[in-house]
Amino acid sequence: MSEAISLVALAACLTAAVARWRWAPDWLVSAAAAVIIVAVGALSFHGARAALAALGPTVGFLAALLVLADGCRRAGVFDTLGTLMASGARGRPRRLLAMVFLAAAGTTAVLSLDATIVLLTPIVFATAARLRTSPRPHVYACSHLANSASLLLPVSNLTNLLAFTACGVSFTRFAALMALPWLVALGIEWVVLTRVFADDLRQTGSAAADASAAERHRLPAFPLTVVGLTLVGFAVSSVVGIAPVWFATAGAVALTLARRPASLMELAGAAEPTFLVFVLGLGVVVAAAGDHGLSSVVRSLLPSGSSLPALLGVAAVSAVLANLVNNLPATLIIVAVVSGSAPGGVLAMLIGVNVGPNLTYVGSLATLLWRRVVHAHDEEVDVRQFLKLGVLTVPATLIAATVSLWLALQVF
Repeated sequence: MSEAISLVALAACLTAAVARWRWAPDWLVSAAAAVIIVAVGALSFHGARAALAALGPTVGFLAALLVLADGCRRAGVFDTLGTLMASGARGRPRRLLAMVFLAAAGTTAVLSLDATIVLLTPIVFATAARLRTSPRPHVYACSHLANSASLLLPVSNLTNLLAFTACGVSFTRFAALMALPWLVALGIEWVVLTRVFADDLRQTGSAAADASAAERHRLPAFPLTVVGLTLVGFAVSSVVGIAPVWFATAGAVALTLARRPASLMELAGAAEPTFLVFVLGLGVVVAAAGDHGLSSVVRSLLPSGSSLPALLGVAAVSAVLANLVNNLPATLIIVAVVSGSAPGGVLAMLIGVNVGPNLTYVGSLATLLWRRVVHAHDEEVDVRQFLKLGVLTVPATLIAATVSLWLALQVF
């Protein structure tokens, strides 16, 4: 009975996240499901408290990163990026795509994939309209790079934050091990998107953007300095014995004081509290499902060891599970299974849950949010186009990035 309740609760949380009903928002469904699971005894109060305690620091870290990203928005970083992309493209869609790749890869890696979806994608729409060129290749690049470009740093994705502690490696070693897989993923995305959208990229856009705009509009120095110092803090956190969350909080506070939001409500909204509640509730639900058989099933499917076939198997299983139940619960389930093992298995899992979601809409919450952003700009998402890009990029990236990870593990 407890197993059935746990699985139904998990399905309800995921359905609410996909459907986004007004009468039953995902955060409310997640919180209610967590309460019901504890009330019926599917998970003990102690077990629920342990799940929340384990997620608490990660959720706090995420909230600080979201406020930091919003501070960059208020400081004009993303508006200036749009101006620079329009000027640098010189009316050529292929050049614009290259600049979108740079902006999306950098934004995802440093400020997380949520910033790429929520803050950068609307700027890319506006830039394409300014140049009178098709937004399709550039907007799809934002979607794909929000997932695949999140391999580089522990702060690039909530899945990375959840797995970071389980890796047992420092911030800098994580980045060193994932740098080559990240570059390989970007390379495959570039090759596929430029070929699939070749007709759109051959069209000549408007060169009306002022070529001197790049001189008049420079990226704001203060927010970039704060972000840079925050990253340095992350890198030295293990050396100085200070948790990375405090560096993220310091960066968020610095930008908030420099560019104060209009109200406390705006500041609180920047941390996306409803999403944080959803994550905490989902953590309790996944803990119950794991205790009642789901973790055992996953454990039986995952290969062990750090050999190349084992890492490929972990990445493949993780990608499949992410597309079945979404990458956030997939990460929570698999981390519980592979924690304590060699870091290679955890990092291979991240390749699966970060790259795999590019195959289907339900693979990640970021992709679902991207679809809503696209619809808000009166554009339609072509399901066949989305699946075609996924089929062409995901398997190749999974294999190539995992092989790159295996090579990095031999070097470092």
